Amino acid sequence: MTQPNQRSKTTRHHWRRDLVELAALFCAVAVADAIAKLVVRGPRGPVMLIASAVALLLTAVFHTWWARRHSHAPPPEPTAPSDTGVPAAPSGSTSLWRMRTTVRDEPGSLAALCTALATHRVDILTLQTHPLAEGGTVDEFLLRAPQELASPEVMRAVAEAGGHSTWMERADAHDLVDTPTRVLGLATRTALDAAELPLALRQLLGRCTIHSLPATTLSGRPNAAADAPVEGVLEATVMRLRDPSGGAITVERPYLPFTPTEFARARALVELDARLGPRVPRSQDVLTLPEGNEITVRRADSADHRAALAMHERCSPRTLSLRYHGPVSDADRYLGHLLSPRFGRTLAATTASGKLVALGHLLWDGDETEVALLIEDEWQRRGIGSELLRRLIAMAVEAGCDSVYAVTQASNTGMVAAMRALGLPLDYLIEEGTLVITARLDATPVRSRLPYELPYEVPYERPRPQH
Repeated sequence: MTQPNQRSKTTRHHWRRDLVELAALFCAVAVADAIAKLVVRGPRGPVMLIASAVALLLTAVFHTWWARRHSHAPPPEPTAPSDTGVPAAPSGSTSLWRMRTTVRDEPGSLAALCTALATHRVDILTLQTHPLAEGGTVDEFLLRAPQELASPEVMRAVAEAGGHSTWMERADAHDLVDTPTRVLGLATRTALDAAELPLALRQLLGRCTIHSLPATTLSGRPNAAADAPVEGVLEATVMRLRDPSGGAITVERPYLPFTPTEFARARALVELDARLGPRVPRSQDVLTLPEGNEITVRRADSADHRAALAMHERCSPRTLSLRYHGPVSDADRYLGHLLSPRFGRTLAATTASGKLVALGHLLWDGDETEVALLIEDEWQRRGIGSELLRRLIAMAVEAGCDSVYAVTQASNTGMVAAMRALGLPLDYLIEEGTLVITARLDATPVRSRLPYELPYEVPYERPRPQH
């Protein structure tokens, strides 16, 4: 930026130049007038007058060109000398990194760490400090580094500056969102949908494994592993929180211990879920089948337990065997788990009279995600299963899942065909007569034929489409 004194000097310089040019112009006019009078009285006056006019025109053109090129050219920007001794950042490509390291809680520790990063031309985009109970702090950085700079070199520089227990991984553009904004977004999603709590915890804490342990086992006995105090438990790389719906939520991150700040944020999300109680988005879509019947697709929860149990009673033993990979003696115990929003998301298909005829489940299984379908016998082979599966896959993509798997039997040609119709890369594995089909979601997301409300949007009743 130009300083004020420099601007005043430049202004005075322009006024002097304009006065000189104006004086020169008057002198040129006076000289031209004298020459014209002298020439006109001579023997070849008109020719000399024309020649002088041409010479004057050429002089004016040359003066204009010279003034534009030299006198009015903007001065070069002054370059301030660098007194830091740090070379300028390269203009080449860069990469984003997330780094976490532990430093001593002493004045100057963080400054030494930042200086070490600066000497390697590493730009610090964001910084979070997590105080530790036993002293010291855990500093979490989002860094932009030259592409050719390897992570071991950065970690070595951090160690020489006093950092220890350092961890680094690649970051992407999503990490550029500041932490308060990200936490508020996760809280909003959790407030709108109870099934979002496990996903919100995973996005808050990074790569981790989350297990929801029910308060009772399938046999009806109390689950001793699900006993957690109200205030929760933090043990280095394991975090245990009391589930508001009963049982406990266990979060494990073996590669990096949790900090008290992360534990407090996770517990705040769980407390928010407890205060709001059971909730699912109530949006719905109407699907017209080829024969003209209309089916309503919506989210389901524990309130649909009785209708789901009645549908199980109408299904044939073969249909139940293909879904549960064997005979089902008591579907009531399975449905309590499947319809709970804590363990995943469930879609229900109902007829115009409100009868439940199909269920589609997207189940969180630790680091993996399972999809499952159950279609009542007389409603099979009508496209309901394919529509539910496409919507479940769209939910998995939105939740950030890398893959989903379906467990079925090789004789279940309907499920196999529906998975193949997704157009995604599939892996097949047969174990003891059971077929496991895994779909990788890193390809183009599969979209449903009808739009579906994302769980973090404000739910509303969708108007009935016209056909």
